[in-house]
Amino acid sequence: MERMRNLIARYDTAIWVRVMGTVLTTVAGFMLRPFLALYLYDKLGGSIVMPMIVLGLQPISGILMNLWGGSLADRFGRKPLMIAALVIEMSSMIGLVYADSVVEFAIWTILNGLGMAAFFPAANAQVADVVPEERRAEVFALLHTALNIGAAAGPLLGLAVFTQNPSLVFAISAVAFFLYALLVWWKVPETLPADVRDNVLRNQAPKLRIREHTNLFWLTLFALPVGMLYTQVESTFPLFLKEKFENFMTVFAWLMTINGTSVILLQMWIAKQTEHLATHKVILASYILFAIVGAGYAFSPFFAILVIVEIVFTIGEMMNGPNIQKAVSLMAPADMRGRYFSIFSLNWQVSRAIGPLLGGLVLEHYSGEALFAGLGVLLILSGLAQQRLIRKVQSNQTGISERPASAVVQS
Repeated sequence: MERMRNLIARYDTAIWVRVMGTVLTTVAGFMLRPFLALYLYDKLGGSIVMPMIVLGLQPISGILMNLWGGSLADRFGRKPLMIAALVIEMSSMIGLVYADSVVEFAIWTILNGLGMAAFFPAANAQVADVVPEERRAEVFALLHTALNIGAAAGPLLGLAVFTQNPSLVFAISAVAFFLYALLVWWKVPETLPADVRDNVLRNQAPKLRIREHTNLFWLTLFALPVGMLYTQVESTFPLFLKEKFENFMTVFAWLMTINGTSVILLQMWIAKQTEHLATHKVILASYILFAIVGAGYAFSPFFAILVIVEIVFTIGEMMNGPNIQKAVSLMAPADMRGRYFSIFSLNWQVSRAIGPLLGGLVLEHYSGEALFAGLGVLLILSGLAQQRLIRKVQSNQTGISERPASAVVQS
């Protein structure tokens, strides 16, 4: 009991609300995400490309929001933007319950992309506001663990619900977003520093010019292939599995559950084991593991081998996510945290915008083997570039501390 009280006291209330809200929304989200491409595939007449276009609309709208959504969080505060974003996402889920045409799916998907893109820069900036520098990797690892509770529980629950009534999954997601918005409104104070807000509202905040923040933009560019891998898992990978396994939906649900469960069990341990390593080495290792995953997805003939590949994927994401987010938080000036996270999250939005369509075209005209093997090669090249960039940033002392970004404070 004493250990539990110490753990609760270790983090700000805003962090625990984020953890609880992440669990709520990701359980519901992962009930839907693994099967959305298949749902659209059936709804839109068995076309591969059309569902990929619809899925790509969400991040395209997110890109537009990302270009100025981060500045909204720096201008008006983290809390109002988070609540507004969650309400938008709730509305989009309600709309998808009743959607039955390409146009309707497109409208509600675009709205969902706007909400998602508005939420995460504000929420991640909030972490940088309330968490000391030396604990940020630990907190981002905690949030990643919370996300994967949803990844572990959601797919199998979704498989059970989705096969009976797909619309019910959208309704459950809408309720989850509503509850999360209530939690933020009730328990989370505004964390934007008052002096930062005053400066921004007086239009005295510095402009974020590309030539003055080139490291951020290169970091974002080299992260694109990782986002592309995740995008293919959510879009083309289930269709590729359909060609190889008769019970492909069950295979896919189990792989997602293995991934989520492994993160829950191992995320904090992995952070502990890598704390003594330099950031650029940890990031490079994660890219190499992602490349192995690409090859494994391409050529694994048996479910047992896919399980091993999924565990490799899990280790890679546990090494990559918390470290790369902390790197961004340390690069960001106090009055640009929202904008820095907004720009960096473009790597997810861009990869999700172009990934489904590009992946669908390669899958349709070539093969799944070509798609995932080619992605593996791209991950190796981008990993080498990312390693060189982070090492240069560290050596120049431009914002990322000399100690490893994965450092975790001893309990």
